[in-house]
Amino acid sequence: MKITGLTTYRKHIDLKDSHKMRSALGVNDGNEFVVLRLHTEEGIVGLGEATITVRWSGEVPAGCEQVLNEVLQPAVIGLEIGDFDELNRRLDAVCSRNWFAKSAVEMACWDALGKAQEKPVYELLGGAVRPLRFENRFSLGAYTEKRARQRAEELVSWGFRTIKVKVGTVPEEDIARVRAVREVIGFDRDLVIDANCGWDVETAIDCVQQLEDCRLDLVEQPTPDGDFKGMARLRRETGVKVLADDICFDLAHAKELIDQNACDAISVYPGKNGGISRSIEILDYAQQHGVACSIGSNLEWDIAISAMAHLVVAHPNMKVEEYPGDVLGPTYYSERVVSNPVKIVEPYTTVPNAPGLGVGELLLG
Repeated sequence: MKITGLTTYRKHIDLKDSHKMRSALGVNDGNEFVVLRLHTEEGIVGLGEATITVRWSGEVPAGCEQVLNEVLQPAVIGLEIGDFDELNRRLDAVCSRNWFAKSAVEMACWDALGKAQEKPVYELLGGAVRPLRFENRFSLGAYTEKRARQRAEELVSWGFRTIKVKVGTVPEEDIARVRAVREVIGFDRDLVIDANCGWDVETAIDCVQQLEDCRLDLVEQPTPDGDFKGMARLRRETGVKVLADDICFDLAHAKELIDQNACDAISVYPGKNGGISRSIEILDYAQQHGVACSIGSNLEWDIAISAMAHLVVAHPNMKVEEYPGDVLGPTYYSERVVSNPVKIVEPYTTVPNAPGLGVGELLLG
């Protein structure tokens, strides 16, 4: 079964008012993503999604769509579905980086392969190693102290046991926000903070030390992109557990993190890492070196969320029991784009059990 072409679509969807996000990356009240249909000679169609944010990966919707249609599509036409080594070789041969665009093509291949074999993607990956229903954390934006308290109360009432607070803005406001959330949730729930590269190492150390009485269970991406040594220093000087995210897009980044003893865990997910198979390379390498991984998020829609969910249940080093991830993206949005949306009843996500990614038909085009 060979690839015959791609059809791409760009669409903007607003975030629900209750889920609009503020972080070190700015204010997010909606996203424009690129989704695609991958066509095969057998008539089977695979779905893919590029969950792009320019301040994060450098990709923009118009450029992503152009790369998919003019660069990646010619490279993959005629390729046998299921040869992921050759797929990645071809994608890399014609295009540097563009992780989310490449991931859209790759996840569409997994979707088509699963449909052809009448198996869900997690079975193609070796089968489920944990239940198909798993628990998530929730990311609370860099809100005012008052709003943060209100939001934390809601999250507790919904049953979330791990709450992440966005920081990396004004340090004094960050500290007040985190303290307010800890007061609301108490100490029987886990508290994570995420700076999204918004602090330098000195600020990160100072803020973490000031928050020592809040018992930070995990500190995500506390220093700027590329500052592996700064992350290692934060671990040494404060003793907190550190999760690497924005700093790790590929296996080379993961190797550097591990070589530098810069983190306790790595946030891995198909969009950021260029696809499911590339994510597995990082998961496997980290596992070999005793470093756990979890699943991150870029507020995906159902297609990419499903790819993430299949990876979560299929890989033993996706340690979501110890480090809960965020596979909630579609619940942030005002509409869904597929006929069989992923089942999300906060704080739980259930992996689709239908062939391929299991999300049905694309409701665009």
